[in-house]
Amino acid sequence: MKSWFGRKSAPAARPLLHRAYAGAAGVGEWPRNYEAQAREAYLGNPVAQRAVRLVAESVAWAPVYATDGAAGAAASAKALKLATPALLDAAASQLLLHGNAFVQILLDADAAPAELFALRPERVSVEADAGGWPAAYVYRAGSVKARLPARDALGRPGLVHIKSMHPLDDHYGLGCLGAAAGAVAIHNEATRWNKALLDNAARPSGALTLDVGDGALAAEQYDRLRDELELHFAGTANAGRPLLLEGGLKWQAMSLTPADMDFAGMKAAAAREIALAFGVPPMLLGLPGDSTYANYREANRALWRLTVLPLADKLLGGIAAALGAWWPGLGLALDVDQVTALAEDRERLWAQVTAADFLSREEKREMLGFSTT
Repeated sequence: MKSWFGRKSAPAARPLLHRAYAGAAGVGEWPRNYEAQAREAYLGNPVAQRAVRLVAESVAWAPVYATDGAAGAAASAKALKLATPALLDAAASQLLLHGNAFVQILLDADAAPAELFALRPERVSVEADAGGWPAAYVYRAGSVKARLPARDALGRPGLVHIKSMHPLDDHYGLGCLGAAAGAVAIHNEATRWNKALLDNAARPSGALTLDVGDGALAAEQYDRLRDELELHFAGTANAGRPLLLEGGLKWQAMSLTPADMDFAGMKAAAAREIALAFGVPPMLLGLPGDSTYANYREANRALWRLTVLPLADKLLGGIAAALGAWWPGLGLALDVDQVTALAEDRERLWAQVTAADFLSREEKREMLGFSTT
């Protein structure tokens, strides 16, 4: 392409990849980078940790079955051994928190999959080719750097990249930590403030005031009063000690009380927003609400239908698609018939199909997921 001055203009360079959680700048008073958010949420917040563990453990310990396809029963049995509960637990947690799950495929002496290992997502970066497609994955752990090709010479993947949808990124998924960061910061700060208030004998901070008619305190009086307050009335060891005021001094509270701040309501609202970000009904986390048996049962069913099953389908589908390079036609899925929380849905479906007199026996078996023979 020629420019107005008769020279060829350089081709437009491809924009740099936008790495999720790459910036360390804070928004408000809470962090944006992944490591700091993980420490605040998963390591330091009971609501966020329980929400992630509830979803990830449900995915990991649910029964999984494999479809043979053209691979055969032996390949299906080996694939089930590779998709261990520990692997699914780690991958599901990483997908929730970071938005990306990187599963490395380790081969045996016969160049067949022997083990699946979940890599820490914040250590993996995508290396794109000239067209923008992933050519390799670079894993960095301190000073150690390893380059994992996206596919080998036979076109088989060496690493499975499973990601959530990100509207502004072509190569990386979007986790739930960013959406929950504000609520986590509020919940954690409320806990710290409550602890500090209890350390101060559950009394909010205030000030000593002196009437104008009584004059001002001398420097020696001011220093003595300050030292006595710090020595005899500050800290947990002095909690509850009465304060004797003299010389026209009065105690004036300067901060809001827990009732004025609606402390319990604010903390409960933040906890519900955290649960919402991770797709867990607040009732299942023990948060205030209509805690009846019927509501709890519906909440448990909603957790499986709206959060656990879609996440499990994404993980198992990605793993099965990658292993399909060795075992064509392989499929992995959760066996919903063995999930206790969904037993009522299955029972209702069976009753409806059984009552359909216009269907043949073979058609009924096919609708229920069984073979027609």
